[in-house]
Amino acid sequence: MPKLATKVAVSIPDDLFRAVERVRRRSGRTRSAILQEALRHWLWRQREALLVGQYEAGYRAKPESRREIEAAAATAQDLFSSRDW
Repeated sequence: MPKLATKVAVSIPDDLFRAVERVRRRSGRTRSAILQEALRHWLWRQREALLVGQYEAGYRAKPESRREIEAAAATAQDLFSSRDW
């Protein structure tokens, strides 16, 4: 049967621990839940940064042409001028 969780020991500065504990107690959540959420958020941010980097590299390799920029501007102008803002 596969393990559902793995225990880890992590050292953090005392001031960070106290700050997390204050918020954790008020929220009624466990340390494990708080750390799991923080790690998931960190992993999501890492993935997001990777995707942004890939997008930027692709754009640098093949930027928009003058014609594409003008077409996008014309489309935006049409969309915004036809709305009742």
